[in-house]
Amino acid sequence: MDVTNLESVRDDDFIHAVMEESGQDLTHCYQCGNCTAGCPCGFAYDIQVSQIMRNLQAGRKDKVLNSRSIWLCLSCSSCTTRCPNNIDVARVMDVLRHIARREGRVAEKGVTTFWDAFLASVRKHGRVYELGVVANYVARTGRVWTDIDLLPRIAPKGKLSPMPHDIQGRDEIARIFQRYEEERTR
Repeated sequence: MDVTNLESVRDDDFIHAVMEESGQDLTHCYQCGNCTAGCPCGFAYDIQVSQIMRNLQAGRKDKVLNSRSIWLCLSCSSCTTRCPNNIDVARVMDVLRHIARREGRVAEKGVTTFWDAFLASVRKHGRVYELGVVANYVARTGRVWTDIDLLPRIAPKGKLSPMPHDIQGRDEIARIFQRYEEERTR
C-alpha cells in the first residue's frame, strides 16, 4: 500500500497550473472510475486514469509527472466522453505531458522520439511523410530491425511513398509552428 503524508508532498502551484493550462476544474472529479473503465490502454498503465486524477487533486506532482501512464495515453478521449462531470480528462493528460516535457521528465522516451519525428515531418512537408517519420525515428533510436517484418504487408498497399508529397498551405502550417515557438520562449 502506498501511504504518503499529503501535507509533505502537496503542490498547490502544480494543481493550479494544470487547471489553468487545461481549462478543467479538477475538483469536479469524484472518482467514479468511468475514465479508467473506458481506457483502452489502461492495461499498460502504471497508474490508472482515475488515480492520475486523484493524485492531481492531492497535488502529488512527482508521482503524476514521473508516471508512464501520461505518455502511453492515446488521447482517444474515451475518458472524456465517459466523464459524468464533463471533465476533459484527455486534455488534462495532454497538459501533463507538456508540463512533464518542459521539466525534462519523460518516462517513455520512445513516445517523445516518435512525436519529434512526426512533428519534424509535418513542419517540413505540411503533412506527414510516413517513410520520413520512420527514417527519422530509426535514426534517433537505432531501432533498425524492430518492425521490418511489417514491410512486406505495408509496401504493396502504397502506404510508404518513397517521395514526400508537399501540400498547398505549407505557409499556414509553418506559421502554426512559428506561433508555438514564440509562445514557448516567452
